Amino acid sequence: MPSRLMQIRFLLLGMTGVMAWHLCLYRPDKVKALVNLSVAFIPRSPEMSTVDNFRSLYGDDHYICRFQEPGEIEAEFAQIGTKQVLKNFLAFRSPKPFYFPKGKGFGYSADKPSWLSEDDLDYYTKKFEQTGFSGGVNYYRALDRSWELNAPWTSAQVKAPAKFIVGELDLTYHVPGTKEFIHKGGFQKYVPLLKEVVVIEGAAHFINQERPDEISQHIYDFLKQF
Repeated sequence: MPSRLMQIRFLLLGMTGVMAWHLCLYRPDKVKALVNLSVAFIPRSPEMSTVDNFRSLYGDDHYICRFQEPGEIEAEFAQIGTKQVLKNFLAFRSPKPFYFPKGKGFGYSADKPSWLSEDDLDYYTKKFEQTGFSGGVNYYRALDRSWELNAPWTSAQVKAPAKFIVGELDLTYHVPGTKEFIHKGGFQKYVPLLKEVVVIEGAAHFINQERPDEISQHIYDFLKQF
């Protein structure tokens, strides 16, 4: 059986970026090293909640704002169809913000991305048809509650050795101020054991699937140091 530390280490590689950063924030004693993908650690703002911050940047049609009303976005997804919803999300490769105007759907209909097999797409479609999208969307509905509960960690640092990898076309990389934060000292200030930042040229948000061999090599090269 792998050690508890080993289990946690590999668990981190499969969790969303924000959850992984916060595990390190809460329990650095349980994390030997972290490779985080796509979403940089952003310190908690004491003045404005997470959803209000996105609303101030992008308006009410931004996807995070649109996801807040229970059942509303699920109804729109149902009209579009599970498979097409997944194709539209997974094929999104623009650094521009992702909007979802009420009643207007995605505004586009995408083909399956080249890095995703038809079998994988069918598998994802089957699973989401069984469960619906509420489980995933509820993560965004909990953002403000998480912001409230994280008040004691305002200005706290992530004290685990870390490597961060992001796609050049990832929309999270292009949120106003994010590039400057990552590359001009802010990121290092809040993640003092940050060892490396890697920007994958030509890649978007789902880099672990789009560039699996490259990402696996980055993860291996970093974790073998520990």
